[in-house]
Amino acid sequence: MKKKVFLTIVMIFSLILAACGDNQADAEKSSGSNGEKKKLKVATEANYAPFVYLNQGEMTGFDVDFMNAVASEAGYEIELVNVGWDPLFVEVKSKLSDLGICAITINDERKQTYDFSVPYYLSTNKILVPEGSDIKSAADLKNDKVVAVLGGTTGQEAVESILGKNHANIKKFDNNNLAIMEMLSGGADAVVADNAVVEEYAKNNPDQNLVVITDDDGFEKEFYGIMFPKGSELKSDFDVAVTKVLENGTYAKIYEQWFGSEPDVATILAQQN
Repeated sequence: MKKKVFLTIVMIFSLILAACGDNQADAEKSSGSNGEKKKLKVATEANYAPFVYLNQGEMTGFDVDFMNAVASEAGYEIELVNVGWDPLFVEVKSKLSDLGICAITINDERKQTYDFSVPYYLSTNKILVPEGSDIKSAADLKNDKVVAVLGGTTGQEAVESILGKNHANIKKFDNNNLAIMEMLSGGADAVVADNAVVEEYAKNNPDQNLVVITDDDGFEKEFYGIMFPKGSELKSDFDVAVTKVLENGTYAKIYEQWFGSEPDVATILAQQN
């Protein structure tokens, strides 16, 4: 009898140790062996100024500073990896990267494949044209105009909604700089892209005499989010962190540094609800 009792006690003790080991392994899996949050791999496209771009070989931009602030708030370290625009989506979907960021608009089509954080940026598409162009609005693009866009973006979708899907006058490129170069060389009449992208380019290249056209009726408001694989457990941590960064003034400081104006934080926060 004593032998059976002893064996029973040993078995119970072994089960307790095993359970503790499993719990410790789970904690280390999510937090790292030293109790700190693990480093996350963040896929991006470093040819998308002013959001993410290379400056003397280092990635910089609004999204870089914002991502660092949010990750710090959430308690994570991050490693930004420049993979390109289309590969960014493949990286996140296949979980080769933990998340992705690069002025990624949240829309219903993407939400079928990915999860997104709460919105962090209010955007709209704008039109970039040479000075003297007869294009004054989105509707003018219908007048047999050739439009250059970054393929796979809401800029492409916006132009397709005007001209028609896969219209012959829509030229798609791997990055916005190539689209702009096509216009400057005479191969396109206009470029349609995110407002900050075309505004930044026009401001930084005054010698090219470019004009940015705003058409709030022709283009809908968009909101950017951090992108995750479907079902990612990271989303809840980053939702909280994004909201805190927006509310505590950190976001406004980063925004003003990059865009020279105050952000519409109230509209972004209202969109989260």
